[in-house]
Amino acid sequence: MASPLTRREVNREATLVDIRRHARVLLVAEGPTGVTLRPIARAIGLTAPALYRYYESREDLLLDLIADLYDELSTSMERARDKVTAGDLTGRFIAVTMSFRTWARSHPREFELVFATPVGDPGAPKDERLEVCGRRFGGVFQGLFIELWMDRPFPVLADDELDPRLRAQLGDWAADNAIPLPPGALAEFLTCWVRLYGMISLEVFGHLSFALSDVDPMFDAMLAETAGRLGLPWPARSVRAEPPGR
Repeated sequence: MASPLTRREVNREATLVDIRRHARVLLVAEGPTGVTLRPIARAIGLTAPALYRYYESREDLLLDLIADLYDELSTSMERARDKVTAGDLTGRFIAVTMSFRTWARSHPREFELVFATPVGDPGAPKDERLEVCGRRFGGVFQGLFIELWMDRPFPVLADDELDPRLRAQLGDWAADNAIPLPPGALAEFLTCWVRLYGMISLEVFGHLSFALSDVDPMFDAMLAETAGRLGLPWPARSVRAEPPGR
């Protein structure tokens, strides 16, 4: 069993949380580029050099802030999923998807930081904090997809119908992460994710406003089409309401 934290460790952790809280305030007000150490230090009563005792760099702070946001989003999606009966895969799919969309639309600056802001050197190994949080987030959708495949396999491309370059990468992904899905099912999972993430990103960043003042009908249609590809029965109603169980 881990030893209890000392008073000094408790105070340090509280300061770290306070730093990230003020960083998020700046993020919401000014976007990712506005998150800088000097105003954060001033807000919590530290000098800029003193702040470096807690975070070695702005990038280090952003990594922790992204991890916090990933966990917040994942928790929201998991709670939405778990309010729906375990056997209702359509309801769970709607709940998780709408929870993701609702969070993204309610927190556009946070969404931008997590999903659209490069952090770290492109060729450097991924930060372990983000690896863990990213796996949890991806696991919410992936877990539903695996459950659906095990319960009612849907049509996918056979191995020899996939581009060998794609098939090899999907095989590596499955092996590295113990994903019990054939390459064709993994390709379908990625296709569904790209459609979902792409549409939400376009909506959050305002890139559909040239044609749509109300994205809901197109989003509903996209979800219904995706459900059809996966063999999910779809309710004869809009899914724009709160996720089931809320």
